Amino acid sequence: HVQLVESGGGSVQVGGSLRLTCAHSGATAGSVCMGWFRQAPGTEREVVAAIAADGSISYADSVKGRFTVSKDNSKNTLYLEMNRLKPEDTAMYYCAADLWCGGDWSRPSTFAYWGQGTQVTVS
Repeated sequence: HVQLVESGGGSVQVGGSLRLTCAHSGATAGSVCMGWFRQAPGTEREVVAAIAADGSISYADSVKGRFTVSKDNSKNTLYLEMNRLKPEDTAMYYCAADLWCGGDWSRPSTFAYWGQGTQVTVS
């Protein structure tokens, strides 16, 4: 059973930066694919970025060039570095993981395990 715990959210001014962290347990770090999603009130959950088990990375167009996802397998931790934040980045951010990793990386249904979320507010 994979467990995910996000941290690092908060309130920041437009143009500022935040670093989100997702600590995970219950799976071998090198065999799990992971992603960051976000959901604003009244909207559907959308992908921000995903990192496959082999380390390949994909980003949503809306965050390319501003956000960077990375992972440290030795610490079982996933990171999301967010720079040049905009008001439209305001959302609850969720860490997600899956062991099969065969689905569409951009779809929430691909990921079986989810954290509780961390709020990011940009104003």
